[in-house]
Amino acid sequence: MLVIKGLKKSFGDKDVLRGLDLTVPAGSIFGFIGKNGAGKTTTMKAILGLMKADGGSITVNGEDVVYGQTLTNKYIGYLPDVPEFYGFMTAREYLAFSAGISEMNCDNLSARIEELLTLVGLGEEKHRIKGYSRGMKQRLGIAQALLSEPLLLICDEPTSALDPVGRKEILDILLSLKGKTTVLFSTHILADVERICTDVAFLDGGVITLQGSPAEIKKKYRSDEYCIETECASHMELIAKQFPNVKISGETEATFSLADTELFAVMEFAASNRIPLPKLQRLEPSLESLFLEVKEK
Repeated sequence: MLVIKGLKKSFGDKDVLRGLDLTVPAGSIFGFIGKNGAGKTTTMKAILGLMKADGGSITVNGEDVVYGQTLTNKYIGYLPDVPEFYGFMTAREYLAFSAGISEMNCDNLSARIEELLTLVGLGEEKHRIKGYSRGMKQRLGIAQALLSEPLLLICDEPTSALDPVGRKEILDILLSLKGKTTVLFSTHILADVERICTDVAFLDGGVITLQGSPAEIKKKYRSDEYCIETECASHMELIAKQFPNVKISGETEATFSLADTELFAVMEFAASNRIPLPKLQRLEPSLESLFLEVKEK
């Protein structure tokens, strides 16, 4: 759905994008990960043709994006990080207004508006937008971005500055679009990405340092560490005495690396000493730990 090759952008002597390559599969929920100021918003503005790149190419649904032209934007719905609205309007009035200025063709616009407001949880809302909370405005922004039934929905930090309930509501909406619309959303909140994304890309230093599905990435960087838990502290003391490389993390919990301690040796020792192990599992890396690891390299 979206292919970026060698994208470059500088502001003065600061190189924000240094040859960024990115591929977003159709139907995916794609997490675009990077710290604040990494260039995520710059990339999105270039995709929309709103910012001129210094080099590289962008295609949306197989068509080239050209700066200053909006031909490819017919495929795109966009939610900026801080959406602005006319506060004197209601949600229905605003969506009808948006359809009008974009010369949107819709045989049954009212039904489409009601469908979207129900999707984002504003179906019963009758008040004017000026009284909306930040979360309500984010939901209305998603409805507006989906109004033309876009092939690609771009959301810039959609859950930033929201409370946990608001974040969950926005993520649930995005998750409900899986398989219907390709979703690209930027974020620095790794927990959001792990919850709903089918694909991710890490942006650091102006380039993509890692891209793939969360499962593929975790498999590639799979840890050789295990977590072990006993029922009582005395049992953990026996294990720690037998295996000095085991790292105690609590009275009944510890971790060990296969490079230092053999897994089957621990299991054999526990069995022979009749030590129950309620928990013995490989420690899977989180996307946050992987991002930090890749960044350090």
